[in-house]
Amino acid sequence: MEQWIDLQTLIWLFPLMFILHDFEEIILIEKWMKGNSTRIYDVLPERIADKVMKQFSMSTAQFAVAVLVIFVFVSSATVMANQYMIQGFLGNIYFFTAVTLVFFLHAFTHIGQSIILRSVTPGAVTSLIVIIPYSVILYHSLLVNEVVTWKMLFICLPFCLLIIPLALLGHAIGKKVV
Repeated sequence: MEQWIDLQTLIWLFPLMFILHDFEEIILIEKWMKGNSTRIYDVLPERIADKVMKQFSMSTAQFAVAVLVIFVFVSSATVMANQYMIQGFLGNIYFFTAVTLVFFLHAFTHIGQSIILRSVTPGAVTSLIVIIPYSVILYHSLLVNEVVTWKMLFICLPFCLLIIPLALLGHAIGKKVV
């Protein structure tokens, strides 16, 4: 794969992959939530269904603002990874690794949602055809080029939990701003 695309290009593709995935969610989330609220309550325990509905019942504009907030972190992580590659100021591969791990793991939540709800959920299609293939190629290249190690990947995993509140903050900002 390295003969087709270099590692820095793969790093710079991260924001694009994020946008492709999140455009699918932005376009579909509002209509899908309205059309599937009954199914959510039929399949999930009421407490969990209430939380899902509260978290994701937002307008397209509100969700777009939430994505914009998260995009700031995606872009920052990408710039820092590029700086790491060229040994520049503010270079950091750990933040990029944690953010891309969240992105990768997030794909499986979409697939899980689709299985549980027996419906194609917003984000499921790009999870399968964009996020998972991109992430596999990215991590393979990072590992082969010794930019990261398996140990670093495992070290970054717990930090993924710290990124979840940022996504929730994005949702809160989206609901407040719009």
